[in-house]
Amino acid sequence: MDRLLFGDNQFFGVNHMSEGKAREQLMRFQDIEAVIGVLDAALDEGVRTFMCTTHERIGEVCDHMRANPDRYADYLLYPCMPYAHKYANAVTEDGMLGALKRFTPDEGLISAALKGGVSLARKDVEGVATLLIDAEMKMFQGLRTPVIFLQNVIVDLLLGLEFYEAFAIFARHVKARYNAEPAFITMNLPRLVPVLKDLGIENPIVCSNINKIGFRMAGGMEAYEETLRKYEFRAIAMSVFASGALKAEEAIKWIYEQPNIESIVFGASSRANIHSTVALAAKYGPK
Repeated sequence: MDRLLFGDNQFFGVNHMSEGKAREQLMRFQDIEAVIGVLDAALDEGVRTFMCTTHERIGEVCDHMRANPDRYADYLLYPCMPYAHKYANAVTEDGMLGALKRFTPDEGLISAALKGGVSLARKDVEGVATLLIDAEMKMFQGLRTPVIFLQNVIVDLLLGLEFYEAFAIFARHVKARYNAEPAFITMNLPRLVPVLKDLGIENPIVCSNINKIGFRMAGGMEAYEETLRKYEFRAIAMSVFASGALKAEEAIKWIYEQPNIESIVFGASSRANIHSTVALAAKYGPK
């Protein structure tokens, strides 16, 4: 993986410290051209990996990239699924059948519905899960997606329910169908990593909040530090700036002093902020 990954929170009005800033960003990025402009600025600064949700507007980004293959020849997308609000909104707008039609993979509505129906009749969780994964991946067809993430809203729910086999189901399907590496986002790194090890998922990619002040790090700093030292996995640090509570240089310097962190995912809405983060990663990151 690259040292820096570009995230998409800023495009959809997500800010964990300021509702006002979140609303401002949501308004600014209503125009897809504004989103493309920031992604191009990041690409020009050498950040060539976009870690994105499966929000319906990402489909517009994918359309743009398919239409400009020379510009994005080396570009990578790391889909993060599911985007739960998308499904809720679709059911509200189109009803259950309309929502199914909207998200069905290209194999066809009937075959997908039959697959899901048989799976449900047999209580075949794996069949239903793979159907939903394929639906989420539909928008990325023809683009490079070497890593596919399961979102923390699902990962942490499954952890709480102790339904660990679901992680193995996800991992198997992502590898077999998309020749991609399965990855996981969690708000509880110390609890998830040992579970993945016990499932036999080797050297997994795990993204979690990791920052100097312990902002939104469930389990506490000591547990995170022990997990980073003890287990073999590839950590991606998010919320490294603690939503603005830390100065950029202090935050990145500290991150690179920690063991076993392979990448940082960050969001930015201006070329200047992207350039600053890239420069700091070059200054403090591994040579």
